[in-house]
Amino acid sequence: MKQALDYLTEQDVIFKMIIEKYGMPKIPKRPEGFETLVLLILEQQVSIDSAKATFLKLKAKEKSFRPEALFNLSDEEFRGLGVSRQKTSYIKALSKAILDNDIDLESLRAKTAQEVRQELIKIKGIGNWTIDVYLMFCLQAPDLLPLGDIAVVNTMKELLQFETKEEMEIHALRWSPHRSMAAFLLWHYYLQKRGRSISY
Repeated sequence: MKQALDYLTEQDVIFKMIIEKYGMPKIPKRPEGFETLVLLILEQQVSIDSAKATFLKLKAKEKSFRPEALFNLSDEEFRGLGVSRQKTSYIKALSKAILDNDIDLESLRAKTAQEVRQELIKIKGIGNWTIDVYLMFCLQAPDLLPLGDIAVVNTMKELLQFETKEEMEIHALRWSPHRSMAAFLLWHYYLQKRGRSISY
């Protein structure tokens, strides 16, 4: 961690400013596997707190939280727990991919970030944002910048005055091979400035 932070603060003054103003970020870790991917699907385009509340209702309903259990829940049961029709279809698509052995989540740790992306992107409802977060939080991939994340994009706009994601992507090449740590610092700034904290 120290090596990554030293590198980033040498590359860009914004990181030194973030640390001086808000202290060191906590690097979050999430467990690998099915439960986290379901939670990430629920987190798409809503607040983390709202998604977590829905996730806990779903877990109370199906305590085993196995793919077969969620696949066999009716759409009405999902809706009663606050899960949209679209996200219900995504959770069922993930469950079916596991049940049909189209994907082995335990094998992902041994694969490159690109290989993990190629595996997960095939599943309906799992796009680049979900994959980036899974890679960073669960598999500790060191060199990703999730430009599908509004907090990262807005912070780069604010601190670096960029307008396009293309500009951000090009600029962030100087942060490689520690772009994930850069993203954690940008999230840290975004949350601290707003007086928010997140418990994953």
